[in-house]
Amino acid sequence: MLPEIAPQIAFIILGLAILLIAGDLLVRGAVSLAAALKIPALLVSLTIVAFGTSAPELVVTVQAVISGNDGIALGNIIGSNIANIFLVLGLPAIIYPVTTHVIGLRRHAVTMLIATAAFLAAAYGPGEIGTRIGGALFLCILLYVAYMWVRASKGAADDPVLDEVEEYQAAAGVNLKTIGFLAAGLIGLPIGAHLLVSNGAELAMGLGVREELIGLTLVAFGTSLPELATVFAAALHKKSDVAIGGVIGSNIFNIFAVGGAAGLAGTAVFDPQSLTLDLPVMAIAAIVLSAFVLTRKDIGRVAGLIFTGAYIGFILMLAENAGAF
Repeated sequence: MLPEIAPQIAFIILGLAILLIAGDLLVRGAVSLAAALKIPALLVSLTIVAFGTSAPELVVTVQAVISGNDGIALGNIIGSNIANIFLVLGLPAIIYPVTTHVIGLRRHAVTMLIATAAFLAAAYGPGEIGTRIGGALFLCILLYVAYMWVRASKGAADDPVLDEVEEYQAAAGVNLKTIGFLAAGLIGLPIGAHLLVSNGAELAMGLGVREELIGLTLVAFGTSLPELATVFAAALHKKSDVAIGGVIGSNIFNIFAVGGAAGLAGTAVFDPQSLTLDLPVMAIAAIVLSAFVLTRKDIGRVAGLIFTGAYIGFILMLAENAGAF
């Protein structure tokens, strides 16, 4: 079996690598261009960087919906949100506690709960994300960004969701490097997405499993790697406060922006099996993280072990349901 699926796995890894590199280059190039055009740094942070860092997930999801691979599209959103909480926050918390004592974090946690509830309503209601629901979700991300813009423009610029943008702010000016970054990003994203979606669908077919399984595992884990690396680095430097805002912000963007784009690109239908395992786990993850944030309780080593164990348990349950055992 392994020799037969080895090419698909190799192309999926290649697609992920191209996506992550292209996404980073696109953001860096766009920030440089914006700086050269004298666009305010705050506006750059709230638009180009915020949307750009979600570009790999967004492009993969849109590509998957257009090509009829709804399972990969929705599995990517669900799996990424689960991995962001249980794995991306769980593993680093074992090294150094992740603090929730961050100004402004509570309102973003509430927004994440609202986004999760809206996503669940679409799943357990109509069972799909079409044009209307997709448009509503995408409108929510625009309102969310507008809200942060208003707050930041009034002096509340220390928003925890925007901490990850600092690494991009040094770039400025239009030169061959800027143009090259933009071109590489714009060309690389669709190529990486095509490799990922097409080979993910073939892999699911070859293994005889639902497409969601590929989206929930390989695709979701791969697109969560940048967040995991960022939080790990923050934990090693004992600066975990800059990490949790990025994770919550990523989950909000995954549902509102990526989920919204999925509905606007076509119609993404939820698999009945996802209603009994994937979505409940996603809801539990969001509720648990929000409970830590709202009660201002740090995610310590014990909680980190539980989070990590929960993610491993989730993957094992997926494998068992797929008949891997």
